[in-house]
Amino acid sequence: MREALDHWPFVMGAYAVGGVAMGWLISWSYTTMRKAEKRREEMRRK
Repeated sequence: MREALDHWPFVMGAYAVGGVAMGWLISWSYTTMRKAEKRREEMRRK
């Protein structure tokens, strides 16, 4: 008889890490885009 590890906690953990990383990437790119747009508008006004 052999005991097997349950792989689902590792799968769910990987999805959780991927989801957090995706959320961080989206928020970082959104804030960077907004800053770049603001700088562009400031340069146009000068």
